[in-house]
Amino acid sequence: MQQIGGINGRVADAPSNNWVYRVLPQWLWPYAQLARWDRPIGWQLLMWPCFWSATMAANAAAHLGQFSGGQLIFHLVLYFIGSVAMRGAGCAYNDLVDHKIDMEVARTRSRPLPSGRVTRTQTKLFIVLQALVGLLVVLQLNWFSVILGVASLAIVALYPFAKRFTDWPQFFLGLAFSWGALMGWAAIFGSLGLAPILLYIGAVVWTIGYDTIYAHQDKEDDELIGVRSTARLFGDKTKQWLVGLYGLMLVLTFAAFVLAGVGIIAYLGLLIAAGMFAWQIVTLDINDADQCLVLFKSNNRVGLIIFAGLFLSLLFILP
Repeated sequence: MQQIGGINGRVADAPSNNWVYRVLPQWLWPYAQLARWDRPIGWQLLMWPCFWSATMAANAAAHLGQFSGGQLIFHLVLYFIGSVAMRGAGCAYNDLVDHKIDMEVARTRSRPLPSGRVTRTQTKLFIVLQALVGLLVVLQLNWFSVILGVASLAIVALYPFAKRFTDWPQFFLGLAFSWGALMGWAAIFGSLGLAPILLYIGAVVWTIGYDTIYAHQDKEDDELIGVRSTARLFGDKTKQWLVGLYGLMLVLTFAAFVLAGVGIIAYLGLLIAAGMFAWQIVTLDINDADQCLVLFKSNNRVGLIIFAGLFLSLLFILP
């Protein structure tokens, strides 16, 4: 078994007891690592804006007498599959672009490309395969959604380069990761409105917040190799920035909910999310990399709570 940085075929910043290493044959491990299947937090954070938008649209459709439970469940399944596939393709593409940078960062040099366990050609083919799965998913939706989904690829292509020319790469990540906040609504109504646009902007701001926490893990290496981030930009004022970012996210999401006419439980979910944001800010130690990772991952629960509130709120709207 190949030794990579003292870890048998694993990567340094992923759990070694993940299902990937228990279920998949060893020759597939590098591809699972490229797609980050051993780190589900990425596709989860990509998925939640899709789920929020779909269930918020379902709330609005229920007021119009157009709600379809079967359609909602079908769309949620599609967004799950699409999130896993497109997050995997995006991560592999990011690794392709950051190949040389990853070789200089302690946390990333054991990844499949910098460690030499896959070639650039193999990575490109894997990206295409996952992108085709994503295309198959989006083709199940209306044509407005198809066009909207394809449009997101421009932002996805730009993101890996953002850290080279701006202190705000997290903003570009937010633009890409939050696109589902537009897709869920568009897939039901075949158009957009102010509610999904506000939800999208709120999700972008949320992404900047949680990815700033994540970026504090790498700030020392980033400084040495000249990679820019909001973690380096905000520095010791990160907590103050998070108050503003998370606060703005809550305001924008609340406004989106009002415009969509969601049920009362959705607001309760948002209130719980506010408490979780406060906990992140109060407990954050930007110099504790392990804690930063824990707080970053806790945003999966934030996403789940907001979705649960929207989903359960349908009970108060449906006749």
